[in-house]
Amino acid sequence: MAAAGGSTDTSVRKRRVDSSKAETNSGNSSRDNGANTSKQDPEKEKKLPSLQTGTYWLTRVVLLRAVAFIYFVAFTVAYNQNKQLIGEHGLMPCKNYLNSVKRYVGGKIGMAALAYTPSILWFLDWSDMDANLDGIALSGMALSGFVLVTGMANMVIMVVLWVLYHSLVNVGQLWYSFGWESQLLETGFLAIFLCPAWTLSQVPRCCPPSLICIWTFRWLIVRIMLGAGLIKIRGDKCWRDLTCMDYHYETQPVPNPMSYYMHRSPWWIHHFETLSNHFIELIVPFFTFLGRRMCMVNGVIQILFQVVLIVSGNLSFLNWLTIVPSLACFDDASLGFLFHSGCGARKAVLEIQSDDAAGRTPKPNKGMLIRRVVNVSLGVLIGYLSIPVVMNLLSSKQVMNTSFDPLRIVNTYGAFGSITKERTEVIFQGTLSQDPKDPEAIWEEYQFLCKPGDIYRRPCLISPYHYRLDWLMWFAAFQTYEQSEWVIHIAGRLLANDSAVLSLLDQNPFQGIDAPRWVRGEHFRYKFSQPGTASAAQGKWWLRKRIGAYFPPVDLEGLRGYFQSRNWPHPHIPLNRN
Repeated sequence: MAAAGGSTDTSVRKRRVDSSKAETNSGNSSRDNGANTSKQDPEKEKKLPSLQTGTYWLTRVVLLRAVAFIYFVAFTVAYNQNKQLIGEHGLMPCKNYLNSVKRYVGGKIGMAALAYTPSILWFLDWSDMDANLDGIALSGMALSGFVLVTGMANMVIMVVLWVLYHSLVNVGQLWYSFGWESQLLETGFLAIFLCPAWTLSQVPRCCPPSLICIWTFRWLIVRIMLGAGLIKIRGDKCWRDLTCMDYHYETQPVPNPMSYYMHRSPWWIHHFETLSNHFIELIVPFFTFLGRRMCMVNGVIQILFQVVLIVSGNLSFLNWLTIVPSLACFDDASLGFLFHSGCGARKAVLEIQSDDAAGRTPKPNKGMLIRRVVNVSLGVLIGYLSIPVVMNLLSSKQVMNTSFDPLRIVNTYGAFGSITKERTEVIFQGTLSQDPKDPEAIWEEYQFLCKPGDIYRRPCLISPYHYRLDWLMWFAAFQTYEQSEWVIHIAGRLLANDSAVLSLLDQNPFQGIDAPRWVRGEHFRYKFSQPGTASAAQGKWWLRKRIGAYFPPVDLEGLRGYFQSRNWPHPHIPLNRN
């Protein structure tokens, strides 16, 4: 019995030992498996879920940031130049313009005045117009900077930006007469409907991006391209015989350093560029309507096309702005590479797509239903306002850069319907000589910030920034001073060493000395120097030849009657002249 009992105890102990060994092995095995699992986790993390096609949450973030960037540039330009151009003592004071509109509509500031010139300046104190203009520009810079940095916006912010820029464009007169002003206003108007009404979030779950709004951006890029392409085909003969690019780089408003070298490309490259331009502007836009992949192809081609134009010249923020609606050709899946895996916006979109796939889409609330009505209304409005625009595109008498409604919601576009075959420039010159006809008189040249003048100065590189006066001088050069009377206004300001106008120039030859007694405008023909020639070796970017006088020598006393007849304030005559 004792032996049997011992045997039983031994067997029990063996089973316990075996059990503990098994537990130990099991524990070791579990730890090993745990270690293996931990080693596999990074591999699983690398295989993150991919974004699905057909949604536009990230597209909205990219679009809003792109629009905000253009707004920021535009308001920066306004802040730096508005006082000199349309300010209290500007070349074309907006106060005078508003007063003329007020008289035209019956002498009252009411709906008629607001409809004729939509601007919040009607409601501000006109005693310090410079402060008003600065306030509008700084407010626009602050709001657009916020959207650019955060990628968040609501309808309130975007409406305010749109109203602020509208207020400047509508009183900007000649200085805001460029086609991209209307294009920015139309793009900014569409951007309002990308956003929730109040919420500030990159991915507001309760306000999904509207496919209607996305298509309004796509419709915009289609119209921009077709307008530009058709105006070329119907315009200058050189677009049809493929020779326009032989001249464009040299004669465009404000060339940059690359323009110098691209102008010297072989003739067959220029022909290819012109033919490619026709294909991109007249054929590629229709890819938008051929499904997701072809729409993306259109987006890629249009963006690359605009990048080439940016590289080849200083066309303000026009090409940067034209990239914006092209971004609507891409959905979340195609733009996901712009957002890193840890990005909150990307994670939020993945969660939304996962919930939608699992059927956990939240039921539409009252606000979402109202928003759908708003989106449909937007589509109907854009469709209705597009009717005259489409008719204009189909017309043999097509006009470009025109608005058919006072708010510039849907506009016509186009650029370079005709190409100038030679470049001419107006050069302001001043002298201290008492007799402008004296052969010994020394005439000193004023240099603008960017436009060609000094033949040794390298062409500037400023895009997307915009020097408004430099651009208008390009137009003035192939007109007469009678057609561009503001040129004489500038001459009068230079005779008085006016600080406002001089701040728009790069070099004042009379800085720190007496103001000039006489100022004249000389007309020159400019051509790029040939790389590798003696002229280029001497550092000359340009060669020029005098055509003749653009306007004769003028002095302050002689301009008194001219200024009075146009209600321009006559500059103060320096004391040393009396």
